[in-house]
Amino acid sequence: MLEKLYSLLKDNYPEMVEIRRHLHQYPELSFQEVTTPKFIAEYHEKLGHEVRTGVGGRGVVATLRGGKPGKTVALRADFDALPIQEQNDVPYKSKNPGVMHACGHDAHTATLLVLAKVLNQLQDEIAGTIVFIHQHAEEYMPGGAIAMVEDGCLDGVDVIFGTHIWATSPVGEIGYRSGPLLAAADRFHIKVQGTGGHGAQPHLSNDSIVIASQLIVNLQQIVSRRVDPLETAVCSIGEFDAKNAFNVIADSVQLSGTVRTFKEEIRNKMDREIRRIVEGTCLAADAEFTYEYVRGYPATVNHPAETEFIASLSPQVPGVKNTVELPPQMGGEDFAYYLEKVPGTFFMTGAEIADREKTYPHHHPKFDIDEKGLLVAANVLGTATVKYLEEQGVKSKEMVGSQE
Repeated sequence: MLEKLYSLLKDNYPEMVEIRRHLHQYPELSFQEVTTPKFIAEYHEKLGHEVRTGVGGRGVVATLRGGKPGKTVALRADFDALPIQEQNDVPYKSKNPGVMHACGHDAHTATLLVLAKVLNQLQDEIAGTIVFIHQHAEEYMPGGAIAMVEDGCLDGVDVIFGTHIWATSPVGEIGYRSGPLLAAADRFHIKVQGTGGHGAQPHLSNDSIVIASQLIVNLQQIVSRRVDPLETAVCSIGEFDAKNAFNVIADSVQLSGTVRTFKEEIRNKMDREIRRIVEGTCLAADAEFTYEYVRGYPATVNHPAETEFIASLSPQVPGVKNTVELPPQMGGEDFAYYLEKVPGTFFMTGAEIADREKTYPHHHPKFDIDEKGLLVAANVLGTATVKYLEEQGVKSKEMVGSQE
């Protein structure tokens, strides 16, 4: 069946590219997706799949039941875009001002849709069920995954596989990692309240900019001096808002930042330490403050058996040239919520444009991919699905035989 799968995917590769480019031209922001889930649902309905819409809000779940009984595999693709003005000069450039598929979610969706079409053509030979999870709002907390899980998208699922197109790795490379792959992604907000005044009379005010600046310096000592050097943590300030006239001492400053960790105890420690430093710095400066720590996605922790399954099968998959073990990454992904519920793994599929003058990273206005990576991703996900169902079917027969 695998040879049929590969042949059909190759034949349908032009459609994969066509869908990706269509979605790229009409991107939609997290929690604002309307036309994209409709497009996805209609595609699956035409294939005759069972389709649920509005899952967890705006998600779509389609189900393909094979011709033979067996286990259930879930495959996930996200479909939201980012608030970025695209700077690429390509025929499929975004037509929605200020919105862009700058992370490859258009490619994920196109890959899964065409893979679903091909698996549908092999339906009679499939021993089990395949659930296609099309997720909204991956880019913006609280994300779409947790709501979809709560709405039953994983009901009856035995294993889940997902991949992310990776624009900074060469086409043909599959990156895997057992255990923590991506970090927990939290955010925090701080307001420092001082006393405004005339820039020429600082002694009559309480300069919130000076206090906030000292606070930033103090916060940078958490990772270097409060966290075990053998552990991993990031504390970054991304926003410092004190817009004011040049000759006025700011009354208040707004700060926002992100914390990235892998372990829950380090995550808790970062929250406590940030709060203590904010309290201490503002107390010393006789300033008021507010502090909010918002927990985002947990760490994405791949299950060992399923990760080894992908790592062992991928070298035999057409289009795969290299299979590498990845170091942990500090980015966040709400695929983590699926892995908290069922066994599975999340891997990276290379899609770097080799002949481009410069490789632009994800979330960049000039982000783009080599679309040949889509076929590689479909081949690996399809192989994982077919082989998993076949192997589980064999195990079930062996168990029945031993009981007899």
